[in-house]
Amino acid sequence: MKFLIAGLGNTGTEYEHTRHNIGFDVVNAFVQKHKGSFRVDRLAYVSELKWKGRLFICICPTTFMNLSGKAVKFWMDKEKISLDRLLVILDDVALPLTKMRIRPGGSSGGHNGLKSIEEVLGTKNYARLRFGVGNDYLKGYQVDFVLSRWKKEEEPLVKLKIEKAAEAIESFAVQGITPVMNKINNQEFSL
Repeated sequence: MKFLIAGLGNTGTEYEHTRHNIGFDVVNAFVQKHKGSFRVDRLAYVSELKWKGRLFICICPTTFMNLSGKAVKFWMDKEKISLDRLLVILDDVALPLTKMRIRPGGSSGGHNGLKSIEEVLGTKNYARLRFGVGNDYLKGYQVDFVLSRWKKEEEPLVKLKIEKAAEAIESFAVQGITPVMNKINNQEFSL
């Protein structure tokens, strides 16, 4: 039972802990929770960990967001991981900060990381966990917004949602996507 968990983001200190890098933050939290560590490897920071009889290959691509598909495909092929055992974690401006949504497939919703993965894999049928980051920006300022850091008052809720997202990764691997969808998709996260 081998899973590929891919957190989307950009490398570089200027992108650390921005809304767009929430995929990196969730995967980092999951790896820390299970006492793992990352190494620099081909196209990604990689951590391998075992939990409940499952092997998790966790990646944070170093290809930059727009080429995420390259790293995802490389690690799927290298580790011989099937599409149904891939989970991609990303930011979503279409969801409020109080929401997360996990789905077994769907459109990219304009997200460049998902567009890249769809192009390279040739399918939209892979699980993705969308972490709502809100959309509190003026028209034309989406890029500035997603590349901004969290407001002080948002940080406690973001921390809680990161913990819940790490639990969702575990549930995805142990129970499958349907129970996770039932639990997460209609939940309103608050402190």
